[in-house]
Amino acid sequence: MSEWLERHRQAVLYDEESSTLLDVASGKSVHLPWSELKAYEEKIHPETRDAYLVLLFENGNQIALVDPGGIAFSPSEASTGPVRDLPPVVCLKDFLTLKQRVDHYLYAHQEEAPPRECLVLVTVCIAILDGARLVGFDVGDLEEELDRSLREIEKRAGSGGSKQ
Repeated sequence: MSEWLERHRQAVLYDEESSTLLDVASGKSVHLPWSELKAYEEKIHPETRDAYLVLLFENGNQIALVDPGGIAFSPSEASTGPVRDLPPVVCLKDFLTLKQRVDHYLYAHQEEAPPRECLVLVTVCIAILDGARLVGFDVGDLEEELDRSLREIEKRAGSGGSKQ
């Protein structure tokens, strides 16, 4: 595992002293509970042929270390219910990309009501953040940002997109 981490420092950094993995793209860390690690395995992505690591923990949580992407995990639909076309594995980089699209709809087109896709993107973002929290990320600040966007969507949808 240390060899993979050394070769992919642009995606994931490991701090041995605190036993944490840093997701470089998001700047977020997650504690790596070694005593709960059940298994890990290096795999090869069938399409890209890139190597990645999968870590499985006793509580059933699973993360993957991928490059590009960083620390990947399963999204959670606990808060959202089923989400159409939700990928089985996501990372915080996905959240950041989708949040930029939401912000583009909201702030680059302020005269228009946000399209339905904007709400779909927020729903996917919620599932990503819920999944991140389940594997140990502190995403409270990202949830607050997303909540502000959701309030803006509701405000603008309720006003028909006109400025108030």
